[in-house]
Amino acid sequence: MNVAFMHVALDLARQGRGLTSPNPMVGAVLVRDEQVVGRGCHTYAGVQHAEILALAQAGEAARGATLYINLEPCSHQGRTPPCVDALIAAGVSRVVAPLQDPNPLVGGQGFRKLREAGVAVEIASEFTAEAEKINEAFLHFMRTGRPLVTLKTAITLDGKISAPDDNRGWITSEHAREHVQQLRHDHDAILTGIGTVLADDCLLTDRTGLPRSRPLLRMVLDSQLRLPMDSKMVRSAAGDVVVVTTSASSPERRKMLEGRGIQVLVMDGPGGRADLRGVINWLGRQRYLSLIVEAGSKINWTALESGSVDRIFFYYGPKILGGLEALPLAGGIGRRRRVDAIRIHAVTIHPIPPDEFAVEGYVDVHGNH
Repeated sequence: MNVAFMHVALDLARQGRGLTSPNPMVGAVLVRDEQVVGRGCHTYAGVQHAEILALAQAGEAARGATLYINLEPCSHQGRTPPCVDALIAAGVSRVVAPLQDPNPLVGGQGFRKLREAGVAVEIASEFTAEAEKINEAFLHFMRTGRPLVTLKTAITLDGKISAPDDNRGWITSEHAREHVQQLRHDHDAILTGIGTVLADDCLLTDRTGLPRSRPLLRMVLDSQLRLPMDSKMVRSAAGDVVVVTTSASSPERRKMLEGRGIQVLVMDGPGGRADLRGVINWLGRQRYLSLIVEAGSKINWTALESGSVDRIFFYYGPKILGGLEALPLAGGIGRRRRVDAIRIHAVTIHPIPPDEFAVEGYVDVHGNH
């Protein structure tokens, strides 16, 4: 295996950021006599898979070539015919891939069909972790049926997200906020609470300007339907806003919002609040692969305590608010004993020069109650 060609395939896959959902990001490189003869990158709108695009570019040069790809080629009929059949028909002699497709419709069948047809298959295990990271939302969805849920917040060095008297100004810099926009771009849906909307009149849009396979779905937990009709969220709605409420909310308000093109879901959760777990399951049924939560102290704790969060992304500004009244990133009752703390593992620190950083990590489901 030539590691340089595997890097090219992984980089091609990354070009699909925001463009492939609900499909995975896939990059494919065909190599013959140590020369690239074809390459492809999947986009959902483009329909054709990366392998097919690479084969088309290679033409006759595909015969006897090696395919470097970041994910097992598909062996089932979806929106397109199976890629495995096309690879066999084109005479590809070897396939190098770091990852088996977790889709139960594929799950090793692609590799098996290739081997049965005399195509050599090499598992590039040293690239498995990198390949998994590229498609972590897709892999999580295929394994659980639910979107990967990321809790994002901007906090001071002492863990505060808002001041008691005046919240004008930002905790983090413009540079850090650009990083957040890229994070939004990588997600299918974004969720906040009505408290945040009332306080900030936020838009919750993807402002990278980069193309997407589908609009960022904006969601608001709003138990009593207090979302103002003149809010930026309502005024900008274009089939991309969902409000989640309870059966106690006003039917008239529901009709008014629906009249503005906003989808209203009634989901009764614990304590008379809109049901966050229900929202996540609903997103799974709609084939949304990822959700980012950008909310206030109460919803942040609800998300953590209910086991809804898979990953955290905390942006730290070099500031200290102090005091007992400034809100922590997660409120509620919290965990009462240190031994019961929610544990985070596989932590990565992302430096944001000159003085900021973000902490990414995964919630340890086994270490939490």
